[in-house]
Amino acid sequence: MEQATKIEILNLALSIAKEAGELLSKRPEVFDLETKSSAIDFATQMDLASEKLIVSRILAARADDGIVAEEGSAIESKSGVTWVIDPLDGTVNYFYGIAGWNVSIAAKDSEGVQVGVVYAPTINSLWSAIRGGGATLNGKKISCNDPISLDRALIATGFAYDMAIRKSQAELVSKVIESARDIRRIGAGAADLCSVASGSLDAFYEYGLKEWDLAAGGLIAQEAGALVTGRNGGLAGTEMVIAAGPALHAELVKLIG
Repeated sequence: MEQATKIEILNLALSIAKEAGELLSKRPEVFDLETKSSAIDFATQMDLASEKLIVSRILAARADDGIVAEEGSAIESKSGVTWVIDPLDGTVNYFYGIAGWNVSIAAKDSEGVQVGVVYAPTINSLWSAIRGGGATLNGKKISCNDPISLDRALIATGFAYDMAIRKSQAELVSKVIESARDIRRIGAGAADLCSVASGSLDAFYEYGLKEWDLAAGGLIAQEAGALVTGRNGGLAGTEMVIAAGPALHAELVKLIG
């Protein structure tokens, strides 16, 4: 992907992310609904509405691009560019009115993710990155914290919805908390990765992230100087994602295995 194309795609992604964030920000401050199921239905409807908006805006501007999105939109690319979208990362946060939910938009080609944007309106944070061009938060260059030792590190993680998996995750948390400064559970993987990028977290690890959770935030973290890998330093993916500055990353990989 040429640099001019990356910049064009970045500007488009920024514009669309802001528009989707505005749409999602229309959530009522309090759900005046009789049952929680009605509130869940509302959150799901907003998730779908956000994806519909994002996909329509992308295709209006770049009709030959492909789409991979959490809520099921799937279009094969004719241009060599595919967009990877999480229209509402942190749906549970959104449902409960907790800050940190976000819109995550990335674009990849045959060489990997080239552009990433994550917008979290509730914390006034717009992260972005172009591969090879560094990362920004609200337009200002950012870098991860490094070096940080494990005993001084603030580390975020997340938990699977599958209760059987949570048992092993709890065992790992107990191991990490014995060695780290503290642990946070923010509830939105893309925001976690971006928080590592901008230094409000020292590290993040999680089992079970999907491509749309990782694509934009992973690039932003890498462009801010963090290492983003899987277990034992392998490729990041659904089995495990570990993100931190190089010094801390080495300690976490050793601890997590």
